[in-house]
Amino acid sequence: MTERPNGLTYAEAGVDIDAGNALVEAIKPLAKATRRPGSEAGLGGFGALFDLKAAGYDDPLLVTTTDGVGTKLRVAIESGRHDTVGIDLVAMCVNDLLAQGAEPLMFLDYYATAKLEIEVARRVVAGIAEGCKLAGCALVGGETAEMPGMYEQGDYDLAGFSVGAVDRDRVLPRLSDQKPGDILIGLASSGLHSNGYSLIRRIVERSGLGWDAKAPFADVSLGEALMAPTRIYVKSTLPLIKSGAIKGLAHITGGGLIENPPRAVAQGLVPRIDWAAWTLPPVFDWLQRTGGVDDHELRRTFNCGVGLMLIAGPDEAPAILAALLNAGEDAFVIGELGKA
Repeated sequence: MTERPNGLTYAEAGVDIDAGNALVEAIKPLAKATRRPGSEAGLGGFGALFDLKAAGYDDPLLVTTTDGVGTKLRVAIESGRHDTVGIDLVAMCVNDLLAQGAEPLMFLDYYATAKLEIEVARRVVAGIAEGCKLAGCALVGGETAEMPGMYEQGDYDLAGFSVGAVDRDRVLPRLSDQKPGDILIGLASSGLHSNGYSLIRRIVERSGLGWDAKAPFADVSLGEALMAPTRIYVKSTLPLIKSGAIKGLAHITGGGLIENPPRAVAQGLVPRIDWAAWTLPPVFDWLQRTGGVDDHELRRTFNCGVGLMLIAGPDEAPAILAALLNAGEDAFVIGELGKA
C-alpha cells in the first residue's frame, strides 16, 4: 500500500472509528441482557435474525413502528441527564405496537452525533437496554453515526425502530366489536412522557428557572422532574390483549387526548371523555398556569396524566381494571363510547 505522508485521516475529519468500535464493545453486555426466546441479541453483524416459531407464533402478522424522543433530548443534553432518554425511545415505539395488539419482539436504535462521546452514548444505550427489558423485547442492533458539521458539539439525536407480532385474530382495534356504551379506561402516565417539549421549553424559559432549580410542582429538580421516562405498558396490558378482552387501544402521544383516542374508535362512534374523572397531575397544572395554556391546547398537546387508553365492554371493564391495578398500574375509567 502506498504511503502518503501528508494524507488526511478520517479521524482528522472528525470521525473516530476506534471510538465507535469501543462503544460497540461497551454495549455488547447491555444488548446480551435483553435476550428473549427467538433472538440471540447479538451485535456486530449486518442484520439480526428472529425466530418467530421459537417465540410461540404459528400464524402471526408482523407490526413495525418507529419514533424518536423529540426535543426532550434538548433537556437531556442541557441538564446532563442521559440515563433515561433511551427508555423514552423504546417506550414511544413499543407502546405504539400495543395499539395494534402486537407483542414487541425486537428493537434497533439510531444514535447520531457530531463527535462520539463514549460515556454519554453508553449511558443512552444503557437506557435503551433497560427499556427493552421492561418491554420484553431484544435489543438486536443499531447504528451509531458520527457526523461532524451536521450537529453542534455535544448534541446527539435518537431514532428507534421496533418489530412486533400479533396473531391474526387479536389485531387491534376490533372495530366491528365496538358499541356505544363501551368503557374507556385510562392508564396513568409517569408524567409528560415524550411529547410537547418544544412548548415545555418555552414555558420553562418564561418561568426563569434553571434545570437544577427545585421544581415548583415536585420535591426534585426541574430537570429531573421533566426527564421522568415514559411509562412502558407492555407487561400489564399484553395479557389482556391476548385474552381478547380489549377492543381498542390508543397510545396518548402527540395530539394528546384530543387526537389519539379517535384513531382506535370505529366509524360512527366517538370517545366521550369525562375530564372530571381524574385529577390533572401537578406538572400539567404548573405548565398550564405558567404558560397561560388554554384547556383545549393542553389536551391536544399533552397526555394530561393518561398515557394509554383502553376500550372494553361494560361487562369486562371491572375485571380489566382489577387486573391492571394488580399489575401495578394506576387505572381508572375516563369515559365511554357514544354515537357520533
